[in-house]
Amino acid sequence: MQAPHRILGSFGGFDPERGQTVFEPELDEPGYWIGCPGVLYERDAGRFLMTYRQRRPRGHDIERGWRCAIAESADGVQWHDIWEVRKTEFASSSMERFSLLPAPCGGYLLYVSYVDPTDNRWRVDVIAADAPDAFDVAQRKPALTAASTGTEGVKDPYAVRVGPSVQLLVSFSAATGLTEAQRAKAHAKADIYTTGVGVFPTGLASSLDGMNFNWHGPVLDVGPRWDGYQTRLNSAIDIGGWYLGFYDGSGSERDNYEERTGIALSKDLRHWLRLSVDEPWLTSPHASGCLRYLDAVAVDDEWFAFYEYARPSGAHELRLSRFPMNGTA
Repeated sequence: MQAPHRILGSFGGFDPERGQTVFEPELDEPGYWIGCPGVLYERDAGRFLMTYRQRRPRGHDIERGWRCAIAESADGVQWHDIWEVRKTEFASSSMERFSLLPAPCGGYLLYVSYVDPTDNRWRVDVIAADAPDAFDVAQRKPALTAASTGTEGVKDPYAVRVGPSVQLLVSFSAATGLTEAQRAKAHAKADIYTTGVGVFPTGLASSLDGMNFNWHGPVLDVGPRWDGYQTRLNSAIDIGGWYLGFYDGSGSERDNYEERTGIALSKDLRHWLRLSVDEPWLTSPHASGCLRYLDAVAVDDEWFAFYEYARPSGAHELRLSRFPMNGTA
């Protein structure tokens, strides 16, 4: 294999502090976040499509992920919403990251992540539509659930097309050996990720039609140090025979929601080499240091990298960094 610095050379010009804000939080205060970007670039149409999420507090209760949307842009900088959904349409306490993918036989597939109101466990559903502004949440179908994966919940999907198949990377709860009483107590919070119970690695599922998935289990476990509680692969970018994976890491439940970015490499999406072993690859210089949900697309000879970024106030904004593929700023 090539040396990691050679493989990462095309990202040498990436400086997240020099990025520009493309979406601002509702208020510049702690608890107000906008982020979770998932980006698709359609070269033939000359447009970007992006899923994103908004989160906000309400009194002493966290309203959490209350709104998700799909936005469209011609240049990656100026965006307008073409579709949205509120958590009430899922009867859910919160939504997480969505992922948009062209369907194998035309149209689009939208993978949606939310807390299942029946058992307070995270799940991923899939919705098919002819156009990215035509999704009907009433038509959603289960893709991955706690029951179908043998876990305590799955969320934050990232869909990748590999030949005729769809590969779905997801964060999952690997809390095992719980008694029924412990399980009920953990899920009473409606977010097991904040409980300190178990760990939260990345798993993989595959499908030929993008609708019906086979679960393959963990592919990137939690790390030995700063990412020992959660390791969530957010994206897998094809860089010429290798996938460069950006993942969110946290060391304990205290860092949940304020993760930093690590990197890993894979040939097949199933076997990963962690490169950021001792410390995060990227952080924000502000507040908690959070820099998460990094996704990037190649446009001509330039990378467009989108990410959620902590402000000095503790709020999170959605940023874009553009830089040339030759690795120079």
